[in-house]
Amino acid sequence: MALYAIYEVVRGQGHATVSVAREHTHWIVDLERSLHVFGERTVQHAVDTLPAVPTLLGVAYIVLHFAGTTGFLVWVYRAHRERFPLVRNTIIGATGIALVLYVLFPVAPPRLAQLGFADTVSHDAKVNLSSSLLSSLYNPFAAVPSLHFGYALLVGVTVATLAHRRSVRVVAAVYPAVMLLVIVATGNHFFFDAAAGALAIGIGYLIASRFDYATRVPRTRTAAGSVVATS
Repeated sequence: MALYAIYEVVRGQGHATVSVAREHTHWIVDLERSLHVFGERTVQHAVDTLPAVPTLLGVAYIVLHFAGTTGFLVWVYRAHRERFPLVRNTIIGATGIALVLYVLFPVAPPRLAQLGFADTVSHDAKVNLSSSLLSSLYNPFAAVPSLHFGYALLVGVTVATLAHRRSVRVVAAVYPAVMLLVIVATGNHFFFDAAAGALAIGIGYLIASRFDYATRVPRTRTAAGSVVATS
């Protein structure tokens, strides 16, 4: 949690202009249109027709990311402590990558891009993401990559791999898709942002795996040497 607190403070130090952030957003929209995957407005409009669902997703946008990720880390540490360093270092690596991209490539989220998206979290969940208080704590133009989705992907894959109960594995497998719906329907991210979040987690995992291997091999060799010396 200390790492995440530092991440939020650093993330909030971005000073990108609205015009630059929106230029990057329009680039993403043009790319998605060229790939025929620009369907975020359709998703949000469909969800908005369902009673109470926008409010539910607005709350989920905040709760799942913080409580879900924290609960996941506690579970891994207690139930699968041998896997915890790899998971922790994956998050550290992905978060580091994200911080660099937030500075180099600021992007306005759909709700701030003047593209016809509603701010579901502020309007339905009654949490004003654009308030002066929250704006002082986070960078509103830190949309790419989406660590909401990146973390959810890590949670889903890890729990689906390690959990013993089938029902838990099924829920874990669906979790990233649920988070994708949440971030898109609330007007906070494009599909492109989610893909970038998945890529950040993937690279973070590769870095963490290399680090884990580099630290594990010397320990194995030392243990083997001790066995030989005492035999």
